[in-house]
Amino acid sequence: MISGKTTLIAHIGYPTESFKAPMIYNPWFERKGIDACVVPMGLRPEHFAQGMAAILRLSNLRGALVTMPHKVTTVALLDELTPAVHIAGACNAVLRRADGTLLGDQFDGAGFVRGVLRKGRQLQGASVLVSG
Repeated sequence: MISGKTTLIAHIGYPTESFKAPMIYNPWFERKGIDACVVPMGLRPEHFAQGMAAILRLSNLRGALVTMPHKVTTVALLDELTPAVHIAGACNAVLRRADGTLLGDQFDGAGFVRGVLRKGRQLQGASVLVSG
C-alpha cells in the first residue's frame, strides 16, 4: 500500500510500455514488507536532463532505474560513478545518497551473466558474438 511514507524509485525511460521493473520489484517489496514503490516515468530525450533533475528533487525519492534511451546521457548528470559505469559508458541505476549526491551504477552485464548461469550455461572459456 502506498502511503505518505513510501519511498519512491523512479523507472525512467521512453516509451514506458515495455518496463518490467515495477512488476518485478513492487510485488517483492510487498512480500518483504518494504514501504517502497517503483514508478514508471516516461521522459522523452528532449526533456530528459530537465525532467531527471526535477524528479531527483523529490524528497521521498531514493533513486532511479534508467533505461533506454537515457543510459548514456545519465552519466553526465552524476556525482560519482562505479567502475562498471566507467567501463560501459552507461548507467542504469542512480542512488541518491543522504547528502544529496548521486551515485551511478550499471548492472546490465552482471544481470545478463546471472541469467545465463541460471539457465545452466557455462561461461568459462566461452566466446560470444555481439551484433548491433
